[in-house]
Amino acid sequence: MVAIELAVVLLFIYLGARIGGIGIGLAGGAGVIALSLVLGVPTSQAYIPVDVILIIMSVITAIAAMQVAGGMDWLVQIAEDFLRKHPERITFYAPIVTFLMTLMAGTGHTAFSTLPVIAEVAKGQGVRPSRPLSIAVVASQIAITASPISAAVVAFAAMLAPMGVDYLTLLAVCIPTTFIACMVGAFVANFMGSELKDDPVYQERLAQGLIKLSDAKERNILPTAKTATYIFLAAIGFVVCYAAAISGSIGLIEDPALGRNEAS
Repeated sequence: MVAIELAVVLLFIYLGARIGGIGIGLAGGAGVIALSLVLGVPTSQAYIPVDVILIIMSVITAIAAMQVAGGMDWLVQIAEDFLRKHPERITFYAPIVTFLMTLMAGTGHTAFSTLPVIAEVAKGQGVRPSRPLSIAVVASQIAITASPISAAVVAFAAMLAPMGVDYLTLLAVCIPTTFIACMVGAFVANFMGSELKDDPVYQERLAQGLIKLSDAKERNILPTAKTATYIFLAAIGFVVCYAAAISGSIGLIEDPALGRNEAS
């Protein structure tokens, strides 16, 4: 039975990846329905973290809307321009870019669009692409534990609240520590592997024309891109400010009608 349930989970993950965009999150919901109605998996709130699922759905829906409006293309264009202006520090700047994108969006999926750019900039600078790519991917996932709107942070804040650790305290600890950890990782990654000029396999493939360096390309940014991004950022700011206002350390709003999870 476990094997069948695992197969169903993998099937819907595959379907979500094939659909892309908002389909990634909605396929997960369809998978839960299939597990509960077809296979009889218990679906009471004791087994399923409903608040976390709703937060994930809300974030994915908001990001999908921003992507359709062109906001993601605009952010990737900004990231590409920044990385190409400072290619000599790509191993350090790449994780900063992916860290900030995940911190803002609450999910590491947003950072994946920058990975081809990071690889191209690294090759153009003669830097082994595995260096910035490895730490950039790690940073995009580590930042989930520091994002104000990620389901992981919201759920963990709820777990720590009875122990006297509120939402703001958690963010104050997680944001700087995860960022410092990523920078330490970038320093270590900067010494991984040989330089491309000293790599005989890379030089042979480059001489054969199997590796081509592409120039920066301008994306077709929709007129609604900036507006959609600003609305998304404003929504994040509202959630953070509201969560701070109802937290125990600030306490501007006592006995709120809308909790932090619902606001997210």
